Amino acid sequence: MAKMISSPHSLATGVGALPHTDPKQACDDVLSLFPEFPYVPTLPDRSQLESIVFNDSEQLPGRLIREDRLLFDSTRDQTAAMEKVYMDYVEGNFSAYGLHKEYASAFIEMMARNLSHAQVLKCQVTGPVTFGMQVVDTSKRPIYYDAQLADVLSKMIALKARWCEQTLREHTRVKETLVVLNEPYLASLGSSVVPVDRETVRAGWDDISSMVEGGLGIHCCSNTDWEFVIGLNPAVISMDAYTTAKEFLLYADSVVSYMEHGGVVAWGIVPADYKVFAAETVDSLYEKYLTIRTQLTARMPEKLFDTQSLITPSCGIRFADRAGSLAIMGAAAEISHRIRKQG
Repeated sequence: MAKMISSPHSLATGVGALPHTDPKQACDDVLSLFPEFPYVPTLPDRSQLESIVFNDSEQLPGRLIREDRLLFDSTRDQTAAMEKVYMDYVEGNFSAYGLHKEYASAFIEMMARNLSHAQVLKCQVTGPVTFGMQVVDTSKRPIYYDAQLADVLSKMIALKARWCEQTLREHTRVKETLVVLNEPYLASLGSSVVPVDRETVRAGWDDISSMVEGGLGIHCCSNTDWEFVIGLNPAVISMDAYTTAKEFLLYADSVVSYMEHGGVVAWGIVPADYKVFAAETVDSLYEKYLTIRTQLTARMPEKLFDTQSLITPSCGIRFADRAGSLAIMGAAAEISHRIRKQG
């Protein structure tokens, strides 16, 4: 059963993608900037197989890749493959759900590092909502709208998440792991155009949470029903504080209660889009963060806020070069340094 992570005390870490194509260089850069709370980056510029959804699709029953699209082959009977996922989930057989180099080169590289000095090592897995809304069947219908496929999908992701945390612990000797579900499609909660059923989301979360032993978090870089997300009680809520802090803080009482009970908010205060970032300075971003901090510390002690916060870019850094990504990650590290220094 997933659990809360140790309080990060306003450390900085990253989110998802980097523009690098060299996994060694990517991991070196991450570890140099975030030594205490490193993360495993994804490298979608290396190949399509390393991009979101594709990188976690290897064990999907009925998978087809056609014309750069990921599909579910509903023209064939996938019963046996789906039953295999169910059986593996029930028996806890996660060994066959690993990541391989062509899907996750930086993950494989990070496994070779000794991270016994780090507090937490974070990795990211595509969440079932985003996965299921991106993959369509032969009728072009998202597989998440098929109740059985949505159920199989959440169990497959649970097995993959369990493999990730177990493998990282064994190979890197890190003290704690955090698996974050990448869920931008949670923005569909409450949508009348592309609706997502809350009970299906909750059931999928429960499947994954019951399989994972370390921390389990959620990243959503769009506005969503934050009350619902908080109610899932993830170890970490990772959000785009640069763009959506106002909407998130509409739920201030729930956010405070969540942090009081051990939940961590990863404040994505540094824009991941380099063009937006270039119009800011570390000082302006720091002041923007302090504004958020002031709003919440009117309802909670400053020490508690700082203890249960992380500082991050707003999302994965895809649209930048290496120098740009270092600047964005470096800004998060500098804001973290300032907060920790004044504390």
